Amino acid sequence: MEMERYKSNRDFIGFVSGLCALEKDAAALLSQQLETVSFKKGEAILEQGSICRYVYYINSGLVKTGFENKERTFIMRFFAEGATFTVLDSYLSQNPSAYKIEALENTVLTRISRTEMDKLCFRFHPMETFFRKLVSMASVNMMSRIGEMLEEKAAARYENFLRENPGLIQRISLGDLAGYLGITQVSLSRIRSGI
Repeated sequence: MEMERYKSNRDFIGFVSGLCALEKDAAALLSQQLETVSFKKGEAILEQGSICRYVYYINSGLVKTGFENKERTFIMRFFAEGATFTVLDSYLSQNPSAYKIEALENTVLTRISRTEMDKLCFRFHPMETFFRKLVSMASVNMMSRIGEMLEEKAAARYENFLRENPGLIQRISLGDLAGYLGITQVSLSRIRSGI
């Protein structure tokens, strides 16, 4: 278990180092603040209405973020191995999240709390740089996702998903794919039979 934790921490620190020049003392302190957690397929990582207190890195597995109400389910994003994610608005404001995060497979995550991230950002400029870049990337991805939903037809969204996520199509259900595209499973079946 200790070896798995070491590898998980190393993977997360490698991700951080890819976005900023992380000094040895910052990397050592960051490693001490990281926690490795596991979730079973179907388990909630964050419940809708809870406050998101962590930034997560996926060591193995697959997760989805989205929201549900009586009328529909909407999936915002899927995240697989090597991705970092959070529910940004809840994480930054510390208000309850409109979104939930769920494991779609047995999943191992490395996470750091908002409290510890704030301390590291205050103490080490590269950590502040990392966090700024992370927020910037999340904002760009969110705007791209909103633009896609507003401007593109469902068939074009499906083709884009296949092109941009070829490794995910076998790992997600048709219901989740339809929820991501913002259409019914019947409409998805029509699109798939026409391609």
